[in-house]
Amino acid sequence: MKVELGKEKVNDTSFIGGLAQELLNHYGSPLYVYNGETLHQTIRHITTAISYPHTQFCFASVTNGNIALLEIFRTAGWGLHANTPGDIYLALEAGFHPSHIVYSGSNLNRPEMEQIIDWGVTTLNLDSIAQLQLCCKVIAELGISNSSCRLGLRLNLPEITGDSRIGVNPADFITALNITNQAGLKLSGLHFYRGTGTNATTAFTKVINTVITAAQQLPNWEYLDFGGGFGYPYHRNGAAFNWLEFGAALTETMNKLGKKIDLIIEPGRAAIAECGTLLARVVSVKWQGNKQIIGVDTTVANLSVPSVHGGYREIISCQQNSQVSHSQTYVTDICGNTTYSRDYLGKNCQLPELKTGDTIAILDVGAYGYAMSSHFLHRPKPAEVLLENGKHRLIRQREDYSILLSNQVSTENR
Repeated sequence: MKVELGKEKVNDTSFIGGLAQELLNHYGSPLYVYNGETLHQTIRHITTAISYPHTQFCFASVTNGNIALLEIFRTAGWGLHANTPGDIYLALEAGFHPSHIVYSGSNLNRPEMEQIIDWGVTTLNLDSIAQLQLCCKVIAELGISNSSCRLGLRLNLPEITGDSRIGVNPADFITALNITNQAGLKLSGLHFYRGTGTNATTAFTKVINTVITAAQQLPNWEYLDFGGGFGYPYHRNGAAFNWLEFGAALTETMNKLGKKIDLIIEPGRAAIAECGTLLARVVSVKWQGNKQIIGVDTTVANLSVPSVHGGYREIISCQQNSQVSHSQTYVTDICGNTTYSRDYLGKNCQLPELKTGDTIAILDVGAYGYAMSSHFLHRPKPAEVLLENGKHRLIRQREDYSILLSNQVSTENR
């Protein structure tokens, strides 16, 4: 069901006071809200930043697997980058053609390798010699046409990526080529992964020539997957990845190659982070000296694991009173609704004096928010809502406690 919005701008956090109350009253709290217009704007910005004509953008769905959001990327002409068979399953459900799905994962067992090939995915970047061997064997046994497969290697360059477990060193390319030749297949691609959440543009631009030199060691080189890892500036005054600078440098180099090489770019966090907001209601207020301690009806388990993807997200107050934004602020800790000692959604934030029933918004949670949420301490997950074309609609139902029994087998049924 779609519900008409008021006249507030949906791409401006200043509107969120009245709209936040409307959404929470309609769908309950806590609530994930995705701004469709913000997402469309980000997609356009990234797409137009790289003018190289043989470029395919593929959204890295590891960051967010909601079908409604994946469909936005598909209709924008993007493909999908998959790390796991689950990513591929969701992509197919969202209407992506298998030829528009690129797999770049690691450590698949045999049934999983058989599954992704049986689904029709034909561009596969393999993480190791062992995975390449398994892939070639499965392709032969399934009788897949050799001409339909594009096999590549994930690149490991310690001088660039440091001590990374991901990828194959160029010293092993000869072994890899022997494996594909014996299978009657071509090794035609190279995948470069800089590392997650990199905001320094030069970390990508300064290695373009190094990566291309490695790719040129492949006699049948046809595509370069320049990967993901593109960051997002969660701190407003922090470094931000410059897509225009990156696109210009990459386009210039690719145009000088003298041959057509397909270019694949896999934004994830950079494309989806900004459009997501987690709304929550204040359920408790207490003071420790001059510090305000706010308890809310959500938990850190509804956000990315801080040790993996960082703990900072900007938090704002969503009160309808226009005077709130000009009132005195206090050092504030935002605490979740569990007894986990590290259940802080924000620490030392500057917020006005709040009261029970007020609303806060945790910004920039579109990436690794719901995707990494869990049932830790047995809290069901929130609902998800999309704002688009002046309306809001539910795109994932709120869980209830029955989810905690899902797939469990009672002793009474033995």
